[in-house]
Amino acid sequence: MGAKAIDPQSIRNVTLLGDPADTARVAHHLLRGSGTPTSSPATTLHWATDGVEHTIRLAELSTQAPVAALQRAIRVADGVIAVVDAATNLAPRLETMLRVADDHQVARLCLITGLDHPDTDFDRCIRTIADTRGAVPLPLQLPIGTGTDFEGVIDLISIWALAPLAAEIYGPHWQLAEQQYRTLVATVIEPNADPNALGLQQFPLEHLHHRIRHLTRIGDIAPILCSPPPAINDPTPLLDAITRYLPSPLTVCQPEHALDY
Repeated sequence: MGAKAIDPQSIRNVTLLGDPADTARVAHHLLRGSGTPTSSPATTLHWATDGVEHTIRLAELSTQAPVAALQRAIRVADGVIAVVDAATNLAPRLETMLRVADDHQVARLCLITGLDHPDTDFDRCIRTIADTRGAVPLPLQLPIGTGTDFEGVIDLISIWALAPLAAEIYGPHWQLAEQQYRTLVATVIEPNADPNALGLQQFPLEHLHHRIRHLTRIGDIAPILCSPPPAINDPTPLLDAITRYLPSPLTVCQPEHALDY
């Protein structure tokens, strides 16, 4: 029997960008969580999101590589995940690479790690990413506590389904989560959309995914996710975000990606 044909629209070529130890940890986390043997040198995994099977090809790009090599790799990347340690200041090299991605309108997600470290500062990470100009940082998740109090992550996209019980589930974190959800919707909503449709369950979930995917592809936003506590170790939100929001090879060469010189 021949090899199974792969729909190019279901392919995600993803470049992990950051400190080598951090990118290796994230790659291991994704491979293990998808059921891919981590003992093999495989960098390809398979993941189903919304009933569609996707093929994700991972590449790691160390910020310690020569600047020219980093710039070339980012320019031709389909999509980038910048791995950012919340316990340290954003490395100048990583800031530079985020600007390169912005200059070339490369779709990118940002994964915040180290949230269980005593020196972690989630808000500082968001501000620093915002200061790299271009893409607006868009938190899709919020940490529940930080440092030794880090308990987990609130997924803003899915809280609409929990609205009747959300205040009870998230307790004192609910008010901030609802506020951030409304900010998220206001950021991605079409300019001519009804501004009153910002409440929970009033904005169709699939349309929200579509808007985030579109704005990520053209480089207008950079979705922000949080690495979960080690005890949870669930890569599902990150894998779903990769397949939902990063582009396939067929959609990276669109007019929006052409630079105006």
